[in-house]
Amino acid sequence: MTRTGAEAAVAWLVSVAPDPRACRREWERDPQGMALLPAGKRWDVLIVPGELAYPTLDVLTRLLDRPGPVLADFGESRMGFFVPPGTAARWVGTGIRGVGAGAWIVVPRPGGTVGGVRWLIPPDGSGTLTDATLLELALHEAAAARGAGEVGR
Repeated sequence: MTRTGAEAAVAWLVSVAPDPRACRREWERDPQGMALLPAGKRWDVLIVPGELAYPTLDVLTRLLDRPGPVLADFGESRMGFFVPPGTAARWVGTGIRGVGAGAWIVVPRPGGTVGGVRWLIPPDGSGTLTDATLLELALHEAAAARGAGEVGR
């Protein structure tokens, strides 16, 4: 990620913080730091178990030039796919947790890794998100392939 891309990504992320300037200052002081940001304003996050998330990400990257931002957690046991606001409230899916309005998510500064939490696909600052319908189709394809023994990580 270029410096300009990272700056645009930081600006996009901190725009939802209760105090964007304070959030930006914290990341400037500690580029490896984390921020606690509210979901439901510019994005929701769908958290997918790692064994399904990796094949899903593989499907998405075959379908799109660039999916929306994707986070991996400690030990990469889960991934968070950034989707349009309101998705979490409407999502019905076993084993997938929606983080939306009224909830918060911990994110590292773009370009940083903190305690194992890292961006697999960092935000680009443009507001690009993964379409929820496309994510659902990718989840179905990945689950079907896993069930058939075609995909595994």
